[in-house]
Amino acid sequence: MASANGKGNVINDVEAKGFNPALIVLLLVGGLLLTFLVGNYALYLYAQKNLPPKKKKPVSKKKMKRERLKQGVSAPGE
Repeated sequence: MASANGKGNVINDVEAKGFNPALIVLLLVGGLLLTFLVGNYALYLYAQKNLPPKKKKPVSKKKMKRERLKQGVSAPGE
């Protein structure tokens, strides 16, 4: 009977002294996720300030021809 109580006390002492391992993992994962999101946001702001805007792709001749036909203007060379 005394040894069973002794084991119970040891388990309770370990829980009281240390943190719950699940809590440590949760805090670690949460911290890494938060760091990742903050870092991405900082990079996004930096890119918006310092990088030049994207250049538009050149429109193909086929698409230009199609647009002109829609507007009713004949394409050159026809």
